[in-house]
Amino acid sequence: MYVIDKETCISCGACEGTCPVTAIAADADGKYEISDACVDCGACAGVCPVECISAQ
Repeated sequence: MYVIDKETCISCGACEGTCPVTAIAADADGKYEISDACVDCGACAGVCPVECISAQ
């Protein structure tokens, strides 16, 4: 599963639009989170401009 480092996330939303299973959404603070629906495709990690998404 992929995770987003909330300290590094700039809330640009680039990752959300690339997720084929809509597993990424903004939380109450405007930072993005990846849900358990993640299928480990890695598409989100490839578009993050600050490289805050990584596989766990």
